Amino acid sequence: MSLFRSLVFTSVLVGLIVGAVVTLAQFLGTTPLILAAEVYETGDETESHDAGTVADTAHGHDAAASTEAHDHHNADAWAPADGIERTAYTLAANILTAIGFALVLNGLMQISGRQSDWRSGLIWGLCGFVVVMLAPGFGLHPELPGTPAAPLFERQVWWVGTALSTTAGLALLFFQRKPWAAAAAIVLIALPHVIGAPLPPDGEQALAPETMSHRFVVIATLTSLLFWALLGSLSGHLRRRREA
Repeated sequence: MSLFRSLVFTSVLVGLIVGAVVTLAQFLGTTPLILAAEVYETGDETESHDAGTVADTAHGHDAAASTEAHDHHNADAWAPADGIERTAYTLAANILTAIGFALVLNGLMQISGRQSDWRSGLIWGLCGFVVVMLAPGFGLHPELPGTPAAPLFERQVWWVGTALSTTAGLALLFFQRKPWAAAAAIVLIALPHVIGAPLPPDGEQALAPETMSHRFVVIATLTSLLFWALLGSLSGHLRRRREA
């Protein structure tokens, strides 16, 4: 029971820190791009010009914002007001997401039975980045509002399959140092991309400029890297202190 409490405490503490840092990165990076894309989506050209200028000066991103930006808007759906309310909801979502992933990461580190420190934790975090963001991102990259996309269920199925397949491949590479394991790992990691991600309907085009979309993908990926690097290294460091 004490081990369980320790895992939960470590995960909650890590989640609070990482969620706050990622929210700040999102506020400086992807949020201006998302707001600018939402203006393009509504069709207000005057506001689009102003918002696009603001977005062109943005630097940074967030892991959760890619999901928020991926789906089309419903004009009648409830959404938090821009400003403090939206930032507060984003902070809460990022913290809860970070705590959840920290629980999974710390649980896997505990099951592995290997000694923990910030370096080993960083490796675990980078593996999480590959599984959750990098591998799926080759087929389904983060998208701004107003970007054409395949049906949500098809994207979810492909994303989950890619994450599971990549996880299995990485596990074989790290825990089975044998030629057959390396070959199986390559097949598992490549399989979802051979099958291919679901494609958006033909003839639809993104409403936001291509340069803005490209900037969003880059910033989203970098922020996800920050998320996982912090998550892993902090988890490993706190586990090391607990073990000591």
